Parts: sequence; C-alpha cells; structure tokens
Amino acid sequence: MKFGTVDYVIFALLLVLSSGIGLYYALSGGKQRTMQEFLLADRSMSFLPVALSLLATFQSAVAILGVPSEIYRFGTEYWFLGCSYILGLLIPAHIFIPMFYRLRLTSTYEYLELRFNKAVRVCGTVTFIFQMVIYMGVVLYAPALALNAVTGFDLWGAVLTMGLVCTLYTTLGGLKAVIWTDVFQTLIMFAGQLAVIIVGTIKVGGIAEVWRIATENEKIADINWNPDPFERHSFWALAIGGVFMMLSLYGVNQAQVQRYLSSKTEKEAILSCYAVFPCQQIVLCLGCLMGLVMFAFYKQHDSTGLTSLPSPDQMVLYFVMDILQDLPGLPGLFVACLFSGALSTISSAFNSLATVTMEDLVKPHFPNLSESRATMLSKVVALLYGLLCIGMAYISSIMGSVLQAALSIFGMVGGPLLGLFCLGMFFPCANSTGAISGLVAGLIMAFWIGIGSFVSNIKAAPSQLVNGTIGPESGNFTTVVMTTLLSPEPIQKSGLSKFYSLSYMWYSAHNSTTVVVVGLIVSFLTGSMKGKVVNPRTIFHVLPKLLFFLPDKYKEKLYFGVKHTKEESEPTLEQPATPDKTINSLINGDVKATDTTENEKFDGYARADGGHSYVVHETSL
Repeated sequence: MKFGTVDYVIFALLLVLSSGIGLYYALSGGKQRTMQEFLLADRSMSFLPVALSLLATFQSAVAILGVPSEIYRFGTEYWFLGCSYILGLLIPAHIFIPMFYRLRLTSTYEYLELRFNKAVRVCGTVTFIFQMVIYMGVVLYAPALALNAVTGFDLWGAVLTMGLVCTLYTTLGGLKAVIWTDVFQTLIMFAGQLAVIIVGTIKVGGIAEVWRIATENEKIADINWNPDPFERHSFWALAIGGVFMMLSLYGVNQAQVQRYLSSKTEKEAILSCYAVFPCQQIVLCLGCLMGLVMFAFYKQHDSTGLTSLPSPDQMVLYFVMDILQDLPGLPGLFVACLFSGALSTISSAFNSLATVTMEDLVKPHFPNLSESRATMLSKVVALLYGLLCIGMAYISSIMGSVLQAALSIFGMVGGPLLGLFCLGMFFPCANSTGAISGLVAGLIMAFWIGIGSFVSNIKAAPSQLVNGTIGPESGNFTTVVMTTLLSPEPIQKSGLSKFYSLSYMWYSAHNSTTVVVVGLIVSFLTGSMKGKVVNPRTIFHVLPKLLFFLPDKYKEKLYFGVKHTKEESEPTLEQPATPDKTINSLINGDVKATDTTENEKFDGYARADGGHSYVVHETSL
C-alpha cells in the first residue's frame, strides 16, 4: 500500500496553502509589527474562526487515529464523553473567559500574579512550558511513525516537513495566521474523515448494514452506571470526570485562552466557546462512526492484516489504505486530514509557548524593551520552539517504552494547573504559599500515579510490549485522546496496583482536587488571606450566585470580606479589548495605583508578598 502521485500532490497542497496563509499575514495588514498583532491577532477576531481554532488545537492526529480504534475494539461507550462537553464548555464560557478577558491578560499566568504573587506566576509558567515542550514532540512524531509503518511514507521526511512548515507560518504570521490556518485545517480534517466514512459505508452496504453488524456483535454499548472509579469507562467517569478534563483544556490552557483573548469583544469570546460545542459533538460522532464502519467492513472482509498490526494506533491508517487504495487522491486527502490535526496542535503550542515566555519570563526582567524589539524577540522565540519541537520528535524516536510516559505528561500536568486556577478564583482565603504547595502536591500525586501505573503495567504484562511501547489497561495517565490508542484488555489488580489503575477520566479531577485541598490546608496553617487585600476582579463568587435568594445581609457574609460592586459582578459584554494599555503595564510598574486619566482609574490592593495587585475600572475605554 503506497502513495500515488495524486496523493503526494494533495498532501503537498496542504503544506503549501498552510505556509501561504502565514506569508499572507506576514506581508499584509498589520504585518505582525507589534506584540498585540503577533501574539493576540490585534484582538480583532470574530467568534467563528476562533471556535474552529479552539476545536483544531486539541483535535490532533492522535484523536483521529485513536477514537475509531477505541470504538473498533471496545464499542461505543466512549461516545458518552460527549455528555461532559455541556458543563465542560459552559463553565469556561461563564467563569474563566469573563475573568481572563476583563483583566485584559496576554498570558493566562498573569492572573496568578494578580491573585497571588510573582512566584506563583513563574511556577505556573514553567509547569506549562514543561508540559507543552514534551507533548509537541510526541504529537509531531507519533502520526509520522504510524504513517511510515503502514504506507512506507518517509518518516523523517514527514517530521521535518511538518515541523518546518509549522514553524514558518507560526513565526511569520503570528496568532492570526495560526487561527486562520486552523480553520483551513479543520475543514480538511472534516473532509478526510467524511471521505473515509462515506466510501467505507458504501462498501459495507449502507449505514443500516453497519448498524446491524455493530448491534449483532454488541458494539453498541449500553450505559454503564458502575460508579467504581477504577472502571475504565463508565457514564460517571466519562460525563463527570470528563468535565474536569475539558476544563483543563478549554478553561485554563494558554493555547485556548489565547484564542479567547484574541476576540474583538467578550461577547465574541463567549460565543466562540458556545460554537465549539456542536463542533465537538460532530467530531466525536465522526470518530465513533468511523470505528463502527471499520468494524463492519472487517466483519465482511479478511481482517488478518488488521489484527496482525504491531500497534492499534495503525488500525485506522491500514483501514484507510485498504478501502481507498483504488481511489487516487483520497488516501492523500486522509493523510492531509491526519497531518492537519498535528499541524494545528503544534502551531498552537509554538504560539502559546512564545507568549508565556515573553510575557512571564522576559518582559518582567526587561520592562523597557521597545515594542519593535519585543515583537522581533517573540518571533525568534517562536522559531526556537519550532526547532526544539523537531528535536523533541527525535528524542521521542529513541525513547522506546518511555514514549507513552512522555506523552502522558500532558495529561499529568493539566489537572494540577486547573486546580491552581480554581484555588485562586473560588477561594479568597488561599494565599501564595498554599498555591505553590498545592501545585507541587498535585504534580507529585500526578507523577506518582502516572509513573506507578507505567511501571506496574510493564511488570504485570511484559508480553504486551508493542513496538517498544506498552499501553495501560486503564489509560489512566494519558490524555483523553491518546489513552485509547494502545490500551489492552484490563488485568485484575489489587493493593497499590489497584490504585494505579484509577480511570484516566478521573485523573484531572483527582489531581486538581489535590491542589485545592492541600492549598487550602497550607493557607489556613500559614495565615489565610484577608478578603480586603484580595483583588476583587480575580475572584469568582460562587456561593452568592448559587444562594441568590438569601437576604442581602446574609449574602454579604458569603463574599468573605472581598470588595465587590454590581459593576464588578456584571460588567457589560460589549466592552472592546484595549490593546494599548494592558494589565502588563501594571505588573511591570509602568502605571502607579494613584495614576488617573480621563478614561481610566486604577485601584491598588495589597498582595500577600507585600507588593500590590492592580485592577482596571473602565469607564470609556
């Protein structure tokens, strides 16, 4: 099964058009001459391209390969993950997005300094950089490896081509190029998946026949109501645990928050989150349907080649080449779909890494850095991260059985970072010491379970080593999209090994809860923050909103002394973004608490470390 000329042409067109979008935005319009243009698309994006970019960022090649493989082997139970999308996107739309947007942030971790202090901000930033650097190399290498194994497509040719093209358009075109390229790549992903489903369904004999075969072979799963957290997939794990996983991705991850912040208004940012919901459901349904079509096809045809594959993550590509090899161009379209997922994920990583590096690590130490030099340095940083990504892909190729452990770090770190932001937003009493202690405890817990699970699986099932890697029976330490790729059948365990088998769908919930609990305990032991010194714009008052029916004198106690006004609680959604003077100038000390102008006023709030946090009260900006 080899690529034909037409397939290569279609694949090359994907790369050429992606590069062309980057060149267009580098040579037209603002030409990426300012930090706002390069890192935040000049805060000028409307909700639809932002929504499609949000979708593409974590709809990686891993998901395109993994979900159908999951459905083929274990049935449609995974589809219930769609239930988590409701709260997983409503909560960011009404809590996280308004909070970040009204503070006019560029880096998500600026919030941590406004709420706690600079040390917490740096800890959050370093944790995120570690997470993304490890992850992006694997995302680049994994699909190239699968493609090479099934089609003979040159492995390092694919890695280098993707890495360089992605680096090119991200470095030249900035966030605007990344978003519009994501839109183009999302359409390619939909087209590739639809082509496979349509052709496969026709060859099986129609969608009714696909459903009949799947039903007869018990692939259409009933709802599993088992509340056992060690159950790999249950309704509770997918629908409830999945909410925390979605929050770690769509609520606090810099790659996603940066897209919200690029919107023209807060209303557009919220609409983008709402628009992602039906798109996510469509993507999930396409993946599930492709898995059912693949199962039905191999029930009618010889499946020896499929079952003899060394790794389940090659199933989808084998199936694609099997049904599309007589249709020139369609294999190339699906491979373009596959690599579109990888490109969108990697480009988002480059851009978000450049943002946090500049805003959190460089500019605080060089407050007098000119706009032009800062923009040029941002582009250099994005370029360096692109080259680092290619280097990480090489490291992934020689890591052997550690490959999945490296990939799992993305999932390990997401939960503790979510917990850190929740600690700050929902608990006014939490202090900076508690925040750092909670983050460290959450990371230790995450790596303990993750590495313990990895080692436990190697000892329990050495015969399950596949291509130098091994898959966890419960997938507890991988991201939701990668976990399903190499998951063999469950092995019964007890004791500490049972603890290591915690379902991966509860993983974010478990680790974020650890951060909050430890953070609160340490805060109480070291002296809780007083409400009057907490920046009110960094707190989301949950209890007063839930218990809105209480008399005002009782509701007032639920604010725990934090200053609040009706305007602060319910500001207008139509306020435009203000690129000229952001909270960054306050953090860097460019504007004093007593400074006032005709249009704005700054109020200072003492921080736990003796410094000040500032909040902007806008009147006519």
